Amino acid sequence: MDGTRTSLDIEEYSDTEVQKNQVLTLEEWQDKWVNGKTAFHQEQGHQLLKKHLDTFLKGKSGLRVFFPLCGKAVEMKWFADRGHSVVGVEISELGIQEFFTEQNLSYSEEPITEIPGTKVFKSSSGNISLYCCSIFDLPRTNIGKFDMIWDRGALVAINPGDRKCYADTMFSLLGKKFQYLLCVLSYDPTKHPGPPFYVPHAEIERLFGKICNIRRLEKVDAFEERHKSWGIDCLFEKLYLLTEK
Repeated sequence: MDGTRTSLDIEEYSDTEVQKNQVLTLEEWQDKWVNGKTAFHQEQGHQLLKKHLDTFLKGKSGLRVFFPLCGKAVEMKWFADRGHSVVGVEISELGIQEFFTEQNLSYSEEPITEIPGTKVFKSSSGNISLYCCSIFDLPRTNIGKFDMIWDRGALVAINPGDRKCYADTMFSLLGKKFQYLLCVLSYDPTKHPGPPFYVPHAEIERLFGKICNIRRLEKVDAFEERHKSWGIDCLFEKLYLLTEK
């Protein structure tokens, strides 16, 4: 690579293994919220989702939509306001509380009986439920199947060694005729250890290809001034649609 970011044809970086042993603990993620290190949060929501949302929804209502590693994503309210049921999972209780506060939504808390010591936060309207626990514990709660998954900032945050387990967890939550919207990042992984981690197309095929049709919908230049501190000068975001084979 020549290091320039003038070309949108950059497909993959060759060193895909350099980040494979990187690990962040759940405690380290919680500390990011406590210390305000949440630059990954997008206050205006994700623009590619906003662009494609109504096309994906096709006027439907009453869909069940899952947000893995949801944080305080404003997109959860976009779906809820369109008549859909939203379920998210997030390890940080602070992130969940900030979502409800910032969206001016009243909520209740109750214990998750299947996972001792954890809680679920539910909007008073009943159409948003956010589980405060590890995503790998979530299948124990019998939360059912989903029509749509919005995965932005989730797969790219999962420790690379846990991706297979993560994909299996997603498969366990997918209903028939699902739409799985996936955003990943492309940058030189030799220059930044992550997270967010670099996820090449071949990895998406490896994780999801046996069960899903995989279509790349869009690729945009996502580089911002703050990314210079990562040691990179080139960053692309790719939006994929995964559907049932």
